[in-house]
Amino acid sequence: MPANCRLCRQLPKPAVAIVTLSLLTWPVTAWAYRPFDGTDAAVAKKGEMEIELQPAGRVRDDSGTSLIAPATVINYGLSDDWEAVFEGQGQTSLSPSGPTSLTAAGAFLKHVLVPGSLQDKTGPSIATEFGVLAPDSTGNSGFGVSLAGIVSQRWDWGTIHFNAETALTREHHDDLFLSAIVEGPSTWTVRPVAEIFYENEFGKAQTFSGLAGLIYRVSDDVSFDVAIRHALTNRRSVNETRAGLTFGFPLFPSEQHAVHRQTLPGLPR
Repeated sequence: MPANCRLCRQLPKPAVAIVTLSLLTWPVTAWAYRPFDGTDAAVAKKGEMEIELQPAGRVRDDSGTSLIAPATVINYGLSDDWEAVFEGQGQTSLSPSGPTSLTAAGAFLKHVLVPGSLQDKTGPSIATEFGVLAPDSTGNSGFGVSLAGIVSQRWDWGTIHFNAETALTREHHDDLFLSAIVEGPSTWTVRPVAEIFYENEFGKAQTFSGLAGLIYRVSDDVSFDVAIRHALTNRRSVNETRAGLTFGFPLFPSEQHAVHRQTLPGLPR
């Protein structure tokens, strides 16, 4: 999603509980799509939750410095090729000081149109994501809508994801977002990553952005990431640091365990 698409106030206690729960549940492969602005052509497995969490980040531009904390994306697998996505972030102006507001919130559906290399098949994976942009908690913004196409291809040497999105923003401007993500080999424990994107919010802002970082896969279901981003928005510099984690777990682990147990030979049904 574009740079203005990623929740905030202080990290709530339920989020800590979710992290703890995720470390105690069964492994679920979680391909981190933090720390990017774009996404991949894959969805969470049916009945599984994937959470992308940035406890805190920092953005500096001509208007001053802001704290992004937390930024959250929640993905839930509805079926083998559909997932629901809910996201948002909190933003607090540090210099000059200002109130905390909930920004960049939205609800989306992602659908895999053509299964490919990300689904352990041959050829590119192709997906679409569409949904509603919710108004910010402060200001005069309204509702918006977005529609994106995503193409991903994985090779032994790495993975590339292309994103193209069009939107009607919360301020009711037409918006175009184009992104390319390059990752190192998926088998590496620590893999380098990079992203470039171009975004044009017509009549308001034009952005060229570059990001470089690392993703550290702790286990099949937990990954940490760190990245720095430099952008030019209307020829003015924007610098950002990002750090967070992605984790996954079955939403109803006891039910999935029962199903798994019934499929094992020699066990009572």
